[in-house]
Amino acid sequence: MTHNIQKDALLAVMNQAHDRFKADTGGRNADYIPFLANVPSQLFGIAACLPDGEVVAVGDTDYRFGIESVSKVPTAILAMEQYSAGEVLDRIGADATGLPFNSIMAILLENDHPSTPLVNAGAISACSMIKPTGDADKKWKAITDFIEGLCGSKVEVIDELYKSESDTNFNNRSIAWLLKNYNRIYDDPEMSLDLYTRQCSIGITARQLAIMAGTISFGGMNPTTGKQVFKSHLTPHIASLMATVGFYENTGDWLFTTGVPAKSGVGGGIMGVVPGVVGIAAFAPPLDKAGNSVKAQKALKYIAAQLGLNIFAPAETTVPKAAKA
Repeated sequence: MTHNIQKDALLAVMNQAHDRFKADTGGRNADYIPFLANVPSQLFGIAACLPDGEVVAVGDTDYRFGIESVSKVPTAILAMEQYSAGEVLDRIGADATGLPFNSIMAILLENDHPSTPLVNAGAISACSMIKPTGDADKKWKAITDFIEGLCGSKVEVIDELYKSESDTNFNNRSIAWLLKNYNRIYDDPEMSLDLYTRQCSIGITARQLAIMAGTISFGGMNPTTGKQVFKSHLTPHIASLMATVGFYENTGDWLFTTGVPAKSGVGGGIMGVVPGVVGIAAFAPPLDKAGNSVKAQKALKYIAAQLGLNIFAPAETTVPKAAKA
């Protein structure tokens, strides 16, 4: 798809989506991580980043929430940047599991393979790949520097969330050691698990996520800073990963109805990538049973339909007449 979106039209549709779904009471906050259970459930924000770097925002787009599984996207890109897309494919994979994001069974069913860097097992494996090997502080700096490059501003760990995550990550610890048993961890397992836990505990805003999505959409060039953050040929690789597993076991339904590669997190954020057109994000804490924000999904589905953002649609029919007006 190759159409441009006008700022005014985008803002109008975003306001419509916010008004339409702000009173929705579906879903519930993630409660298996104590910090997330206490985030105000009424928070709701939508932001989008255009090719010229302008960010359009509606609602609670400056509230700092836990990035959670959305953090798997930048780490996957960084691993591909440091190595290659082919090596990440070989070491981790690119197949959807069709199972929950924290599934141990998926590793066994995939013949000892993490499957994709966008589920917990593959993300822990990706953290283990990040260079330099064996140095936790330098690896962490590489991860956070890269995330800051993508969103064009500083990020910090939410300490209370990190403590909650660390105190409850027994399942992920099992995953890390199972991967070690299968030679799919490429650095110290405990270090790799801690890096993954810390990156999930980073605080992010919907505005920052929209810029991150825009940087991915525009071939690794951050439109707000003008800096090339990663090689442009990696955009289709990460967009395809998001398209195949961005919403865990509900990914097929999401892609079928929207045609927008996106990644969700149990903190309530969703980041959508429309290559060459727009980066978009939404945030609302209450989740469905698969761990995806209810209101954020509805808002992004509405915006995608109104603006014709389906990447699989023929170019001549991509933009509905109503959106052109």
